[in-house]
Amino acid sequence: MEGLFIPKGYKSKTDIITTEKAIKFVKDNFERILAEKLNLIRVSAPLLVLSNTGLNDDLNGVERAVRFDIKALGGKDAEIVHSLAKWKRTALKKYGFGAGHGLYTDMNAIRRDDSIDNIHSIYVDQWDWEKVINESDRTVEYLKETVSAIVLAVYETNELAKKEFDGLTLNVNKNVKFITSQELEDLYPNLTSKEREHAIAKEYGTVFLMQIGKTLKSGNRHDGRAPDYDDWELNGDILFYNEVLDNSLEISSMGIRVNKDSLIKQLEISGLTNRLEYGYHKGIVNGTLPLTIGGGIGQSRLCMLILQKAHIGEVQVSLWPEGLEKEAEENGVTIL
Repeated sequence: MEGLFIPKGYKSKTDIITTEKAIKFVKDNFERILAEKLNLIRVSAPLLVLSNTGLNDDLNGVERAVRFDIKALGGKDAEIVHSLAKWKRTALKKYGFGAGHGLYTDMNAIRRDDSIDNIHSIYVDQWDWEKVINESDRTVEYLKETVSAIVLAVYETNELAKKEFDGLTLNVNKNVKFITSQELEDLYPNLTSKEREHAIAKEYGTVFLMQIGKTLKSGNRHDGRAPDYDDWELNGDILFYNEVLDNSLEISSMGIRVNKDSLIKQLEISGLTNRLEYGYHKGIVNGTLPLTIGGGIGQSRLCMLILQKAHIGEVQVSLWPEGLEKEAEENGVTIL
């Protein structure tokens, strides 16, 4: 059925109880290792932000947030976060973090306009992290060093999981292939953006696809990216090859965040200079918000990868099209 692909000969490597234990094992170990490698501490974070503050993540700029009014706040509108890309930067300032130090948190969101398929759900759970940096850190080299640290955390978590749970066989390539979206388009000019990602991930296993959001020579963008959190010259996606589904699996969208110059430039390109009136954007322009690097790392996506699952519903509870759970069960895919 639509939204469900069953790989030929697929059989889950863990039963449902073992799967639940493994999910906790992967999450606990990964966040511990990640925090150590990036010098992060865990903080509490909001599920909701007020509308019209500019704090919510606009993703590709077309997704609708889940919005409602709050009686106790005089009818003001609030919305469920898409991610915490902007909130984290303000939190770093509020809590007084210095350069080289950062935070991470469990982020839960509802993205009601997302597609539903083997790797997509309207329920999103990820580790959102953010770290204060110096102006001298706003370089491709620093970005690559951070990406390599995150990939190493994935590699080490996977090795621990294989020792803990019999039957897991995933091999993670800890050596990252770095490539820009323009270089990827040049390499595969006749493929779609997603087809390019699948091809490069299958060849190298682990890929960091850089510079997402800017317009390519073809006149297209590889993918949309909001203009007011990532610097489009210093961002990217971490992709792993997913052997079970024979495609790429994006685990993280991340990047060095905009400074004054890149914020204004990207808002002008996007025709959204009106956002400069928001408090968040003013904080970047006047320098009261710190320079940062950050991103989101999909919790269910990571569990899906390491536990070698065919459908994201095997590692998270969400809502699915009518009949999907029944058909999945009949084909050996147990939806939680």
